[in-house]
Amino acid sequence: MAKRGSETRPIVKLRSSAGTGTTYVTRKNRRNDPDRMVLRKYDPRVRRHVDFKEER
Repeated sequence: MAKRGSETRPIVKLRSSAGTGTTYVTRKNRRNDPDRMVLRKYDPRVRRHVDFKEER
């Protein structure tokens, strides 16, 4: 049986706000989070936690 939730849970890239070019890939629920996501995650290039913002 095929997955059918791709339009409600798209794959998004999260890019580091530190300017290092580090990215994370995740899925989001478009009904709960219609705006762009901002998550605080670890950036190994600067060795600290920074904001990662969704890019489209």
